[in-house]
Amino acid sequence: MTARRGALHHPIGRHGMPALAWALWLLLAPALLGGCALLRPEQADADTPAAAEAPRPLPYALRVEVADQELRTLLLEHLDLARLRSVAPQADIDDSELTRLVAAAPAQVRALLETEGYFNAQVRLRREAGAPPVVVLQVDPGPRTRVARLDLRFTGALERAQASGDANARRLERRLRRRWPLDEGEPFRNADWAEGKSALLAQLRAEGYAQAALADSAAQVDAATNEARLSLVADSGALFRTGALRIEGLERQDERAVRHLAGFHPGTPASETLLLDYQERLLLSGLYDRATVTLDTGGDPAAAPVVVQLHELPLQQASFALGVDANTGVRAGVEHWHRRAFGWAATARNKIEAAQLRQAWEGELASHHLEGMHRNLVSAQAERLESETDVVSSLRLRLGRDQNTPRADRFTFVELESSDQRPDDPTLPGERTEALSLNHHIVLRRLNDRLLPTRGWTLSLQTGVGQARSGDAASGPFARLYGRLTLYRPLGNRWFGQGRVELGQVFMRDSVQVPESQQFRAGGEQSVRGYRYRSLAPTVNGTVTSGNVLFTASAEVAHPLSPELPALWGALFVDVGQAAQRWSDLSPVWGPGVGLRYRSPVGPVQLDLAYGTAARKARLHLSVGVTF
Repeated sequence: MTARRGALHHPIGRHGMPALAWALWLLLAPALLGGCALLRPEQADADTPAAAEAPRPLPYALRVEVADQELRTLLLEHLDLARLRSVAPQADIDDSELTRLVAAAPAQVRALLETEGYFNAQVRLRREAGAPPVVVLQVDPGPRTRVARLDLRFTGALERAQASGDANARRLERRLRRRWPLDEGEPFRNADWAEGKSALLAQLRAEGYAQAALADSAAQVDAATNEARLSLVADSGALFRTGALRIEGLERQDERAVRHLAGFHPGTPASETLLLDYQERLLLSGLYDRATVTLDTGGDPAAAPVVVQLHELPLQQASFALGVDANTGVRAGVEHWHRRAFGWAATARNKIEAAQLRQAWEGELASHHLEGMHRNLVSAQAERLESETDVVSSLRLRLGRDQNTPRADRFTFVELESSDQRPDDPTLPGERTEALSLNHHIVLRRLNDRLLPTRGWTLSLQTGVGQARSGDAASGPFARLYGRLTLYRPLGNRWFGQGRVELGQVFMRDSVQVPESQQFRAGGEQSVRGYRYRSLAPTVNGTVTSGNVLFTASAEVAHPLSPELPALWGALFVDVGQAAQRWSDLSPVWGPGVGLRYRSPVGPVQLDLAYGTAARKARLHLSVGVTF
């Protein structure tokens, strides 16, 4: 079962929240309230067995006096005197045991401080009378040891490639040196020294040096001068290059699609990124539910086999969906896949969706991946879409080629489209238009997480040229441009920002009419919240019609509401935008608001309350849905 994004929006007036929204909140409330029981486990009933085993109080108190708060935390976490009850909650502590713990404490303090680079710490210990008595540790850590000299060298294939002038080897060595955490002048810490060595080997192995190892390493500390001299020799070993593909697990699908998705040729350096990108392409192909790509390092490094282990998805599969959508209301849908349609290396997909304001069918027949990770496809779509003032029925036929990768999607296609717009007022005439166009769409992604991003950006660009004709207008050429940029940025102190800008324009003579779907409307979820779906557009004779230009923008900041519930965020946002016939007619309207975000494992669930300043109404947007 997976969640599908959806939404519900409704003006808030004297009747309050719509009944469906209340019902959804009642369903969610037990889960949220149940989580609250986890916040204070120490408040368990005193009669429970857990309470009966509570740790005995210590016969002494401990006070650590040191100026550096981080060092104080370190000592309180690791000194035997401080952590005794966490290790032995029921132990009896007599005077001889306490004397032993107190005597061992100064040596423990010095050993702990040496891991942070303090090799000349002074520790004074005393006892203060009281009930219970107090053990006081006065700590002067002294000066911190710093790195006086760093000797970082490489041997093996990396050294030989660098000496021969290989640009990739030189870039890799510069990157490794730049990422090394203990440069000259830096404070010396044992943890940084150990982590730096592990990270160096991990980076070498990720770049194709699968057998990288440390040939030598030494850290010499001079306590008298508080200086550390570090030497490290990393043997890169051989650079592994890809050999033949070894494909396992296929039952019904062809090997050709697997090989076409590789995206590299034998002899390519076998970096971790290369293998992981291949693995992700296999999973995104829609043919396999599991894919693992590994390198066999047991043979010749110059031609190491690439092992591809696959588990195929069912030949046929259907999913059913129920939900609510911010733009079209309550919806139900069914989608069916056949991954070997007509016995061909092709996938057929059919989807039917029925909502309050939208009914649609989509059908597509697409080849499995070809050379260059392309697919050929043919598709059709029939749609009926209602808005406040009109009903638009459309039919589309497409023939094209796409290319999908983890960082970019590209789609080039020829489209034949017919559109019929009918006003709700039967006395007003409708408009029927047709168009034949050539289009290219591209989506670029640079995100830290495709499902729940917090850093990066996406850019969607659409271009099209075509010929339109209408029974009520002149025939003629047109062109269409559209772009949407979304940015994600962490803002510090667990604040996260998101921004969006969207622009579009259709170019044509005033006498030409294009299909309604080639033009623009604004308003609703993912556009300008606080307004009805597709309501921000030119009005002609009381009927909202699509415009030739579009501008929308949005800015949002969000923050987790509680450390105990890190997936629940609060948000502040403001949207602005409108569609118009020309840029001089554009009069953007605003939609500020507040919201909640639940970052579920299958995507975000959003609840937004936005105020449409032009409409002078608040509107609730609830994004929630379930697929099963």
